[in-house]
Amino acid sequence: MVDAVRRTLGMMAALGAALAPFRPDPAAAAAQLAWDFTFDGIEGDPLPLSQFRGKVLLVVNTASFCGFTNQYAGLRRLHERFGDRGLVVIGVPSADFRQEKETNAAVKQFCEVEFGIDFPLAAITRVTGRDAHPFYRWAANAASPPRWNFHKYLVGRDGRIAGSWGATTAPESQAIISAIERALAAAAV
Repeated sequence: MVDAVRRTLGMMAALGAALAPFRPDPAAAAAQLAWDFTFDGIEGDPLPLSQFRGKVLLVVNTASFCGFTNQYAGLRRLHERFGDRGLVVIGVPSADFRQEKETNAAVKQFCEVEFGIDFPLAAITRVTGRDAHPFYRWAANAASPPRWNFHKYLVGRDGRIAGSWGATTAPESQAIISAIERALAAAAV
């Protein structure tokens, strides 16, 4: 029991250290737009966000073994419900919280078989700390960093962060749906 407590405290300290470099800085975030970033796609090809310019993005760091993994179903439904109006859901698998499969192929298969995911998926990506993907460092400056899996960033048609929600806010919550509808109603830039 004591060893388990020590391991947990050690993981919490490491997580705190990983998040320490993130201090929201809206001025720094204002210098870039989401369209400036490219992820590696889950199959190895580039996934430039610029291909979605003028659309609304919901970018979510995901994990296969998390208590919130069932949120994939809500993300799929959002993608289906609002996709024709310009919403693109992008899943960004991350092992930062030690709850992701080991390979991109395993993540892709899990997402397709268990949840019928057909929205874009990035390769397994760092989302916290100094080694976080540049999109996540930018988004953390605009809002707040992910503190767990299934943190959601809404990007408006203008390429700026339009909302940010943690893991406990379900994808189909009224807060997120309202924000998506407002973002979709905005004129494309």
